[in-house]
Amino acid sequence: MHEKITEEMAHEIEKLVKELNYHCYRYYVLDSPVISDEEYDRLYFKLKDLEKKYGYILPDSPTQRVGAPPLEKFEKVRHTEPMLSLDNKFSYDEVIEFAHFIYRRVKISGSPKNQRFFGVEHAGPLGDMVGDMVSDMAGDIEYTVEPKYDGLAIELTYKNGFLHKASTRGDGYEGEDVTLNIKTIKSVPLKIEADNIPELPELPEFIDIRGEVYMNIEDFESLNKERQLKGEQVFANPRNAAAGSVRQLDPSITASRNLHLTCYGIGAVKGAVFKSQWEFIKWLQQARFPIPAVVRVANGINKAIEVIKEIEGKRNVFPFETDGAVIKVNDFGLQKLLGIKTREPRWAIAYKFPAHQGTTKIIGIIPSVGRTGVITPIALLEPVRIGGVTVSRSTLHNWDEIERKDIRVGDTVVVERAGDVIPHIIAVIKEKRTGKERHFSVPEKCPVCNSRVIREAGEVAVRCIGLNCEAQVLERIRHFASRGAMDIEGLGEKNVELLYSKHLISHFVDIYKLKKEDLLGIPRFAEKSAQNLISAIERSKKTTLFRFLYALGIPHVGEYAAKLLSKNFEKLNNLYNIKPERITTIRQMGEKIAGSISAFFNDPENIKTLNTLKSLGVQITNPDFEDKKKEKRPLEGLTFVITGALPKPRKEVEDLMESLGGHAVSTVSKSTDYLVVGEDPGSKLRKAETLGVKTISYNEFLKMIG
Repeated sequence: MHEKITEEMAHEIEKLVKELNYHCYRYYVLDSPVISDEEYDRLYFKLKDLEKKYGYILPDSPTQRVGAPPLEKFEKVRHTEPMLSLDNKFSYDEVIEFAHFIYRRVKISGSPKNQRFFGVEHAGPLGDMVGDMVSDMAGDIEYTVEPKYDGLAIELTYKNGFLHKASTRGDGYEGEDVTLNIKTIKSVPLKIEADNIPELPELPEFIDIRGEVYMNIEDFESLNKERQLKGEQVFANPRNAAAGSVRQLDPSITASRNLHLTCYGIGAVKGAVFKSQWEFIKWLQQARFPIPAVVRVANGINKAIEVIKEIEGKRNVFPFETDGAVIKVNDFGLQKLLGIKTREPRWAIAYKFPAHQGTTKIIGIIPSVGRTGVITPIALLEPVRIGGVTVSRSTLHNWDEIERKDIRVGDTVVVERAGDVIPHIIAVIKEKRTGKERHFSVPEKCPVCNSRVIREAGEVAVRCIGLNCEAQVLERIRHFASRGAMDIEGLGEKNVELLYSKHLISHFVDIYKLKKEDLLGIPRFAEKSAQNLISAIERSKKTTLFRFLYALGIPHVGEYAAKLLSKNFEKLNNLYNIKPERITTIRQMGEKIAGSISAFFNDPENIKTLNTLKSLGVQITNPDFEDKKKEKRPLEGLTFVITGALPKPRKEVEDLMESLGGHAVSTVSKSTDYLVVGEDPGSKLRKAETLGVKTISYNEFLKMIG
């Protein structure tokens, strides 16, 4: 039950929401924060506590950006006005021809009361509008020019100032409802702040704002590295990454990706009048919407071309990917009169920059071992200049990519710098093959340590499973010593690198061979700091099976899987030479994890390393196994699926299920014990009925757990 809220507390919550949204705007849109992250977090958690206490949550509260339950599908949204694509131009001559076309379309004859436009007579008010508009055009037509962002087109619909719906472009007439996902993007205003728009004291009753969701190049690279380490398919480019992130049924996944928004267009609007694109852009800026990095008004097409050249000159310094510039007729009245042709406006075009590509030859392919054992094929190239940079290497991502593109050593290939940063091979010129080209096979042994490599079913990644692989050593040592693993205080990233560079440790086993005198005399270690580290190492020797298994860094074995193993196996020795079939008897352990665990504990070198750790004094207890024998939790061994809206957030209910011994999954199958049905259930209910799965209400679930 919530406490009854007072007027004073309501005002406090409203004040916090407004303050936090302002700081969010400063941080994510202006990139100019005025408070520290710690202060923002303090205000955020204060608001969260008050909302929980009183149950008073405003629709634009920053706490409402994340936490929605996963969707079962995207609903369709009909755009009030079509979202059109742009005609592409590839030379300045074509851009000038576009301007000539605009002039040719505007043919005026006769008196202001009887104008001819597009060869059709318009008498009365329309004739007056055309006459006034053209007579006001002194000299050349005005254009606006901005970068063409390479992302996913989005429409944001606001009703009475609040974000009502967000939808993808789709086919231009109908898109998908991605509101919950778009709300997780911090630069998207949940409410239009009227206080910031003195020129427009009243908000539009209804307005559609068009823009682009995109991912910065640096974030794209980080995401791909993360996916590659996990053995997941990498994204081809930032646009695909942004589109894939927005089209997730689980908003929490979208929230985990660092997405951005830029707004540049208007659809339907009611309750406001904008005369030009430039006026609308200034309104967006005042209303705290992110706008393109460069927007210029150009008087005449020659000035517009100068702005295009300015944007192209900044192409290599923008943090995002851009492949061109967008030129629009500035005047909205003229835009309306020019109209559209099929699916493209007559009043706007996209000028596409020349691609940064080059042709060269693959002189070799080498396997590169990452810190977590993932082996990536790297193409060695005859050096080629692309976009002012000499390129001599290109990642091939994985062996599926080599096979799909049929890439061979000796091939002549087209190389492109994606986002003008990452070189990658986009095509093989097979016509230039001589027959001497050769295939490059997946390695059977690690090229660094000669250990076995594995490739699990359904994965694209090939991994080295050797504990002694030098390429992985630093990351393994850091992980082994981390707080959630062996918890060796004082053995952080910098000290690990220092000790490795001094040849004091080359494997995490060496941690337990360190002596105080080894540390004295090297940078960062005096008498006290050396003793502190040795003491921390000694304390870490007494650990639990859960922590030890997690510390080993076995592929796919995170904290949760390590906990399951410790609950089902009393001793470490019980895992030696284990078969994957034994692991899969544990509910929640799939074939992929089981295969990884079995491969690890069947490798003789790994077993030798584990025995060495024991001989150095590492002692492992397993309280989890004892606890499991003693406890009997109400949901032990039961599998649950949730459909529809519940009184509590879905994640909270799933966590409760797990804490009581149950298992929460997202898909209904024959092995599902119960389907918990909330309001507006989806297709899972029909599937459960078909499979004969028992359905219960949320209240029945609460009774089940007492």
